[in-house]
Amino acid sequence: MQVSDRPADEDHTYGHGKFENFSSFGEVLLMAVSSCWIIWEAFQRMIHPVTIRNSVWPLLVVVTSIGVDYWRSGRLRVVAEKTGSTALATDAFHFASDIWSSLAVLCGLGATWAGAQFGIGLLRFADPLAAVVVSLLILRLTMRLGREAVSVLLDEIPAETRLRVIEDVTQVPGVLSVEQVRVRRAGANYFADLTLALPRRFTFEHTGELVRAATDAVHRTLPEADVVIHTMPRQARAESIFDRVRAVAARNNVSVHELSVQSHQGRLRVEQHLELDETLRLLDAHDFVCSLESEILREVPEIDSVLTHIESEPATIEQPEELVEENRRIEESLRTAAAALPEIIDVHEIMVGRSTDHIHVSCHCTLPDDLTMQRVHTAITALEDRFKLDCPEVYRVTIHPEPVTDNLR
Repeated sequence: MQVSDRPADEDHTYGHGKFENFSSFGEVLLMAVSSCWIIWEAFQRMIHPVTIRNSVWPLLVVVTSIGVDYWRSGRLRVVAEKTGSTALATDAFHFASDIWSSLAVLCGLGATWAGAQFGIGLLRFADPLAAVVVSLLILRLTMRLGREAVSVLLDEIPAETRLRVIEDVTQVPGVLSVEQVRVRRAGANYFADLTLALPRRFTFEHTGELVRAATDAVHRTLPEADVVIHTMPRQARAESIFDRVRAVAARNNVSVHELSVQSHQGRLRVEQHLELDETLRLLDAHDFVCSLESEILREVPEIDSVLTHIESEPATIEQPEELVEENRRIEESLRTAAAALPEIIDVHEIMVGRSTDHIHVSCHCTLPDDLTMQRVHTAITALEDRFKLDCPEVYRVTIHPEPVTDNLR
């Protein structure tokens, strides 16, 4: 037990729990050999009988031994059930088998004494015959314990345990399927290795939360088990065309926006905006986009064509320049444009920045709570168009929409 309780180290990455199973197997072999030896001696006594001298002292010793073995076997069995220790369970069985052996001794001595007192010759075989019966019973139970020890050493687990793990994990929201489950046991410890199929649109954070939920599901069947979960991205059954296009982009480490799917005479056309490093050459950017579009067409065969608008993604941190009067004029122009649109309640937190030859404007825009995102987009686009008519020198406008309720908090 001291060896099996040692933590994992560089040479035993799964811990030392198997030493407990080896110990259990060794005890099983010892009991089996002892039983066979007793049977052999019993048959020798039947062939060559010996005279047994009856005395009260051996009886007292045997009765005391039965009491001690009964107490030790019961205590060990309780601890073995609490800890799941196979070695302690085998020890408990060992002491229980000693009780049966002692009872056989009492029966044999009693029958031998009765045969001597009443002149029954056949009773002289009672003692060795009782030893044979008890030894055969112990051998039968020893074989069962031996099979359990060997099954653990060979990483065998009950089929129902594996099925319960699969059932519990499958019920975790977001798990598409359980592709592989491997469970092994070392001593009282379990190790579970699972491979789960998850929707490929999931983010790393969402995947991490789902893995934690799946680990909790495994612990409902195997408490305190050491669980390792591998995840594989898979196409969900309910994925839309938009989801599949975004999945292809994510697989190429880019994201798309302004994504739209248009139907014309039964043919689907995708239009998307894609930002690439501003230092990338046009030839390299075009080759990358062509490869991405080809992959989208293979992944989503319903689509007939893809048109990608390539934008530059800033590669450097912008250092804005402050021009107070010019910034005030730009802010006033933005507020005037917003006031002309009935769906826009106000604009606030306006920031004007400059980097190199470009002017960038950002703001927060308040709109009604119940406005749909389609109408929000239309209103923001209209605001940007009106504003740029008055301030064509502005290079980029970033507008963050907010509901009225959020501004009242």
